[in-house]
Amino acid sequence: MITLGIETSCDETAAAIVENGIVLSSEVSSSVHLHSKYGGVVPEIASRFHVEYISPVLDKALLDAGCSISDIDLVAVTDRPGLPGSVLIGKVFAESIGFAAEVPVVKINHLQGHVISCFLGKSAMSKLDTLFPFLGVVVSGGHTSIYACNAINDFSIIGRTRDDAAGEAFDKVAKIMDMGYPGGPAIERKATEFDPGSGLIKFPKALLRDKTDLDFSFSGIKTAVMYYWKGSKPTEEERRRVSYSFQHAVVETVTTKIQRAAEKTGFNVLAVGGGVVNNNIFRRSLEAMARGMSLELYLPEKDYCSDNAAMMAALGECLHLCSRVEG
Repeated sequence: MITLGIETSCDETAAAIVENGIVLSSEVSSSVHLHSKYGGVVPEIASRFHVEYISPVLDKALLDAGCSISDIDLVAVTDRPGLPGSVLIGKVFAESIGFAAEVPVVKINHLQGHVISCFLGKSAMSKLDTLFPFLGVVVSGGHTSIYACNAINDFSIIGRTRDDAAGEAFDKVAKIMDMGYPGGPAIERKATEFDPGSGLIKFPKALLRDKTDLDFSFSGIKTAVMYYWKGSKPTEEERRRVSYSFQHAVVETVTTKIQRAAEKTGFNVLAVGGGVVNNNIFRRSLEAMARGMSLELYLPEKDYCSDNAAMMAALGECLHLCSRVEG
């Protein structure tokens, strides 16, 4: 089976070709450069970018895979969540291809795609069915969620953010300190320049007292950073200190919640996807936690951490095959 994936949930326009779980091509065109001066994604700009670039992105994905539209057996497209205008463009485009090529179109939950991204580029995709049930986590710019993944078509949410997502907090803290957008890479770079021996700032770590609560909250730490920064001298050393301290608090909070979710569910397989997984400190924290709990950990390759269409195609293929078996 050859599956075309389409992803336009936010500011990345993406297309990918997947054959039986193997990624043949994955093309992503980002409009982040158009949003940087605003400090965040502007929905209208993102939508116009998708309209302009979705056809060339598809052409490049087909070229890289050595395929044509006539070779496609299935189309998988992001259906939710996302910016309404951006999602609509991808869906209409995908449905048009499906109609013209006379192939089925599968609508995909973007967050569940991030969980499946953990298995792309690995032999694990071929044994995915044997890994259920497992714990799935998405830590991104718009979402921080924990799932009990019972089957490919059964993802139950057991924890989510009550306000800001982790990646959103990174962006807002970077904006507070005039570090540009996107904030995650900028904060990580500054944090690596800081010597923690010179003293950390104790920023709040919300919702950790109740060990049964698997939800997240990052609005408090963002506000704490804002007041701290306003009351401090905005030197480069202080920017490094705040970056390190903020990152440390967020990573520790998220890792602790995931550990508690693993203990609560009893699952011994963990998959953590999303843009924030690009952060090397976060990856090392997850790896250390997984070793300590004897968990089988799956993290996405860095090419698949951010929004991409390969994860849409891979999940769509699995869901389509599952529905055929059940039918």
